Amino acid sequence: MNYGVIIKVLGNLLLVESGLMIPSLLVAIYYNQTDKLAFLYSIIITGIIGLIMSKCFKNKKGIKAKEGLAIVAFGWILASFFGSLPFIFSGSIPSWVDAFFETVSGFTTTGATIVDNVEALPNGILFWRSFTHWIGGMGILVFTIAILPTLGVGGFQIFKVESPGPMPDRIVPRVKDTAKILYTTYIIITFIEIILLLFGGMSLFDSAVHTFGTVGTGGFSVKNSSVGAYDSTYIHLVIGIFMMLSGINFSLYYSLSKGKWREVLKDEELRLYLGIITAAVILIAYNINKNMYHDIGLSLRDSFFQVSSIITTTGYATVDFDKWPTFSKGILFLLMFVGGCAGSTGGGMKNIRILVLLKLIKREVAKIFHPRAVIPIKTGDKVVPNETVASISSFFILYIIIFVLGTIVISLEGIDFESSAGAVAATLGNVGPGLGLVGPARTYSQFSKLGKMTLSVFMLLGRLELFTIIALFAPKTWKKEILSKNV
Repeated sequence: MNYGVIIKVLGNLLLVESGLMIPSLLVAIYYNQTDKLAFLYSIIITGIIGLIMSKCFKNKKGIKAKEGLAIVAFGWILASFFGSLPFIFSGSIPSWVDAFFETVSGFTTTGATIVDNVEALPNGILFWRSFTHWIGGMGILVFTIAILPTLGVGGFQIFKVESPGPMPDRIVPRVKDTAKILYTTYIIITFIEIILLLFGGMSLFDSAVHTFGTVGTGGFSVKNSSVGAYDSTYIHLVIGIFMMLSGINFSLYYSLSKGKWREVLKDEELRLYLGIITAAVILIAYNINKNMYHDIGLSLRDSFFQVSSIITTTGYATVDFDKWPTFSKGILFLLMFVGGCAGSTGGGMKNIRILVLLKLIKREVAKIFHPRAVIPIKTGDKVVPNETVASISSFFILYIIIFVLGTIVISLEGIDFESSAGAVAATLGNVGPGLGLVGPARTYSQFSKLGKMTLSVFMLLGRLELFTIIALFAPKTWKKEILSKNV
């Protein structure tokens, strides 16, 4: 392991993070609130430590797969640690465990919060809290596409496991150009939503922070009742539509800009994603209209918003869906596992994995009648390699195992099964609000420090992809990799 290059890159990461705190400092100065010094101290401390780390070690060797994995995993942990400083220094969240939980939730775009009254927080803190969504939403995407391909075959395979077939290996040949295209798309979508929310009567501050949470599929709001505080169908629809758009593979927007409409329309993952949303909206709207609302228009509006929020793992809420009938809550619970599309800012398992698994089941059923038939699994016109199918199957099994074991561990806190399962599903899938005691009208403040740290680990596991963490802490894997290269 080349520790020098790891520390150097992590130092550069902290330098970037200190710079990203500056907009929040400017907001604090503009509103002249008590969090000005908190950001100033955080910027100085993070910057100095980052500068020392980046200058003390020379990068004599290139980044290999194991160094890349270490940088990705420890980078997110380090960024979350230093990102929690403004919360602590300002006194907004004095407990380090709580501040770390809130920051991890922000950077991983989970949106689970321990703050019971967010409206009491200073504007600079509220801005930073939501800005971490915007940073983390594109951060992991660009890190995967721009960094891992340079690590060699091992690192690039991790990216391919997340999105086989429909998503091109690179949007354009050069990785830097790919990152530039993605960021340009991200920024354009961000500005369009801010403008549309301004037209809806939102203030510039509220429009910006809610857009950060929407485009980054995070879900932190500046209102205790989330988006429900804005009694506007227009605002609900704008945010709902942009949540759905943010859950789509970003490379498809580039294809659209090149006039490749047919290629986009034929994308099987996109069709599955939109199909699931449509079916879920209709089923939930029918259920809540029959049992609660008795207003089909309102039922469709609230159903669409919550389905869009949960499947993209954003976590905004316009109503307390925990009070909906069991049938509707069950659908939302399942959507927590599905998540957005590969190559989006959404979390969860990703629709591409669900698509491949469905095709695998279909193939196994067909083999019952034609045991000797060779039936390849395809996404679009591309055949999915058997190794990729095996990886996706393993990921699904591991995801369920972690969910089950996590639910058991969290239940040791004395919390009922629905709340425990909801908390694990919501944090592992980077959703935010769950069911029961962690429903949209409640927070995670009732958990113990150990429980919060456990849930923080689940958020990181869900955002960084499970195999990334396992590969990092599997020394035998590295030993075998080295041996295989020497053969």
